[in-house]
Amino acid sequence: MGESLYGNIIMLVRLAWRVLALVFVGLGLVGAVVPGLPTTVFLLLGAWASSHGWPELNRWLLTHPKFGPPIKQWQNHRAVPRQAKYAAAAMMSISAILIFWSAIFTWVKVLLIGLMVSVLFWLCTRPESGDDRSKAD
Repeated sequence: MGESLYGNIIMLVRLAWRVLALVFVGLGLVGAVVPGLPTTVFLLLGAWASSHGWPELNRWLLTHPKFGPPIKQWQNHRAVPRQAKYAAAAMMSISAILIFWSAIFTWVKVLLIGLMVSVLFWLCTRPESGDDRSKAD
């Protein structure tokens, strides 16, 4: 009985990783065509989740001609392409303006904009390619 319970738990965990991977990859693919919805972040999360429970999807993401290179750059060098940084900065700036002019509480505005500034600062400190890291060492 213990063996079949263990097998069922393994199957449920694998299913959970697959569902999570599908959600992230789905959001990433939608983000590729919907302005304002990030693509790279969701595909990175999809690659991470698929590496835990869906090797075929992970392999597809890593070998994809458009999505594979930035995922590999992140996995190997923690690098973010310059174009992705610019896109993130632009979307965060637009979001900050919309939040500033919204009718939400001031403390929420400060918190959200502060969080975006922190993330943008962190993002800008990432290398832009694997080559940048070797130059700094």
